[in-house]
Amino acid sequence: MAGTLDGKVALITGSGRGIGRAIALRFAREGARVVVNDLDPGPAEAVVTEILAAGGQAVACVGSVTATDFGERFIGTAMASYGGVDIIVNNAGYTWENVIQKITDEQWYAIIDCHLTAPFRILRAAQPVIRDLVKAETAAGRRVMRRVINISSVAGVWGTAGSANYSAAKAGIVGLTKTLAKEWGRLNTTVNAVAFGLIQTRLTVSAAQQHTEKIEGRDIKVGVNPDLLAAAEQTIPLGRGGSPDEAAGAVYMFAIPDADYVSGQLLLCTGGLTHG
Repeated sequence: MAGTLDGKVALITGSGRGIGRAIALRFAREGARVVVNDLDPGPAEAVVTEILAAGGQAVACVGSVTATDFGERFIGTAMASYGGVDIIVNNAGYTWENVIQKITDEQWYAIIDCHLTAPFRILRAAQPVIRDLVKAETAAGRRVMRRVINISSVAGVWGTAGSANYSAAKAGIVGLTKTLAKEWGRLNTTVNAVAFGLIQTRLTVSAAQQHTEKIEGRDIKVGVNPDLLAAAEQTIPLGRGGSPDEAAGAVYMFAIPDADYVSGQLLLCTGGLTHG
């Protein structure tokens, strides 16, 4: 499999399902060697198998991104398997909602740890590895451009009632993105973020299909009130929620060589919605 990402090593958290899976498959189709992550072995291995069956390259790094050693293990998997790190996509996440007076400390830290602390730890672990790779490339007279693409949300841009924890975390990831764009320019690494609006995944299905997902050992209800879902879709200029493949396309735009001089940016992937 060869394409615009031929030979690149791409690490994608939460890539066993949903948007992350779509990103992993898109990157693999374009020639990237992918490190797939999921909380559970089954989904991660299924994506690896799918990529391998299509002629691509992929390995799994199973486990929670919130584990204190995950960053080092994730980066270590890429180095041990492929000897490099070129693209990091911090995608893993979920919501655990309530109004602020009912959000417990457990709820607050669970979401902050997943959406903000985990990307911080992954990027902290990546920095010395990327620094050493850049030093070797510079000594050899080569310049290799790398990518960090963080996943945010319109909740972090406009706020969302009932999601103080999630909105705060997604706003924080934008701040982290803009800071690292300044710090990592000298490492020939662009750092950007994509803020998604309504994307149709298992976490945003109609509440008519509501069910409970086991996430980090907790039973989390997922699904959206069907009336609210319909109303939300009516406010979107394109008239519908986006698909995981369309979401992956927005992330892919930051990964291609044409984006070598784009850094510190936040891209809204919302179907045309421009305000909350």
